[in-house]
Amino acid sequence: MKILKQLVPAALLGLAYVASAAAGPQHSPLVSSEWLNSHLGSDDLVVVDVRSGIDGTDAEGFANGHIPGAVYASYTAAGWRVADGSVPGVLPPVGDLENLIGNLGISNNDRVVVVPAGVGSTDFGSAARVYWTFKYLGHDDVAILDGGFRAWVETGGEVATGTPAIEPARFEANVRPELLADTDAVEEIQAAGGQLVDARPADQFAGDAKHPASTRAGTIPGALSLEEGLLVREGSAFFLDADDVNELIQTAGIRSDEPAVSFCNTGHWAATAWFALSEIAGFDNVAMYDGSMTEWSQDDAREIVRGQQALSELLN
Repeated sequence: MKILKQLVPAALLGLAYVASAAAGPQHSPLVSSEWLNSHLGSDDLVVVDVRSGIDGTDAEGFANGHIPGAVYASYTAAGWRVADGSVPGVLPPVGDLENLIGNLGISNNDRVVVVPAGVGSTDFGSAARVYWTFKYLGHDDVAILDGGFRAWVETGGEVATGTPAIEPARFEANVRPELLADTDAVEEIQAAGGQLVDARPADQFAGDAKHPASTRAGTIPGALSLEEGLLVREGSAFFLDADDVNELIQTAGIRSDEPAVSFCNTGHWAATAWFALSEIAGFDNVAMYDGSMTEWSQDDAREIVRGQQALSELLN
């Protein structure tokens, strides 16, 4: 794995974030409902609604109410993630993702805004994983609607019904392999004393609970805790502001001058941690391990330990 790149001071990237957020979705990780409302109808803007069974929405729910002009691609059913044997949620073949995105009418020249339901942090993770997927495929002009569909409705946004026709487009990936870590890469960074970031809740970090597809409870030795649930405002899909995100990262002991790999159980919560580190805090060397604990735990030769102190416990 090659995840070492030229480092950029986090403070400068934080300033860039603020400036770009005001300008629009190009290079901005989050956009507001107000911004989206003012840009709806632009020829190069595609709004992708990824609500799914995670928040209780399906295609019928989308047809009953969505942002005008949005296209629907269920996070759980459209093909954003696939199973690899007993490991769920891994990245599909690049060609399959190109077809999925092209069939949503998205070309390489389009701006993309990803819309979650807006009901909580796990729901935000759906948008973060799709956002990360676009970045992995080399498409930078992507953003997440802060607060999701719920915020859109609550701010008076128009709601359309029905299922809009889609004209397929051609989308070609320019893959960034440095954003995806496999098990070998995790073992390398572990052996080198690098930063592994566990995005799961405290009970799973401590080994008191586990995902059903994991064979053992606990975490990867040396992992630092950055619980995804702390990164989103409780009961919403509004992300914390950059200052609060940076404070959490500092409390967790995660350094910006060393490479980091985020993980969870299936690369879902890990996407939110990756989003916080890479897109909000401006860390330059962050990858995501999509196989995560469900893959790591399959081989008894890979050590698993009880996490010592989760971030929520450090804050208390």
